[in-house]
Amino acid sequence: MDSTQNNQLTKVELLRSLESSLGHCFNTNPVCPSPTPLIIVISGPSGVGKDAVIKRLRESRESLHFVVTATSRPMRPGEVDGKDYYFVSKEQFLKMIERDELLEYALVYGDYKGIPKKQIREYMGKGCDIVLRVDIQGAETLRRILGNSAVFVFLVAESELALVERLVERRTESRDELLVRIATAREEVKHVRNFDYVVVNAEGKLENAVKLVESIIDAEKAKVRQRNAVI
Repeated sequence: MDSTQNNQLTKVELLRSLESSLGHCFNTNPVCPSPTPLIIVISGPSGVGKDAVIKRLRESRESLHFVVTATSRPMRPGEVDGKDYYFVSKEQFLKMIERDELLEYALVYGDYKGIPKKQIREYMGKGCDIVLRVDIQGAETLRRILGNSAVFVFLVAESELALVERLVERRTESRDELLVRIATAREEVKHVRNFDYVVVNAEGKLENAVKLVESIIDAEKAKVRQRNAVI
């Protein structure tokens, strides 16, 4: 028998001796239970790059499920049902409301948009963390519903000028529409105090913003007192 086996035998014998003295076997179960699935709500003003951050998170973390929103608006060219949105009729959407199947919903420009509860429950049951990308109004509603059981992350640009430049570069709004967007964004930034974390998504530094969001998720997972969202 070589020295390695002797050392191993001595270790095993010592463990058995210690257990005998203590009167019980050492427990092999984890000291701390596995962290519970999180609900992460990501919001922020138009132009801060919410979609870009979500896209990179989707690529970097397989354990995250990004909820697909249900909507009553018609499908646009290039959109895929079940990927971009779940497309339903207004009648179907109203039935979903009646049956309390939505965590949150709103009427936006004449069409309904909402978050299905079933999808969240299904993926949390699989141990996945849930990511909800919503506007400021939606985040306020979810805060009232979920309270402190979810993690609320507020995305911002590095400055007001940087935000305006991004809106201008999109070239999707007229000058008057841009003025409305800017005024709205100024008001939305004031809502940061209602969030748990703020993440700056600076121009050309998307990876830094994504890593910070991932760090927030890791920190939440390491908390002694876990958040426990029940849907």
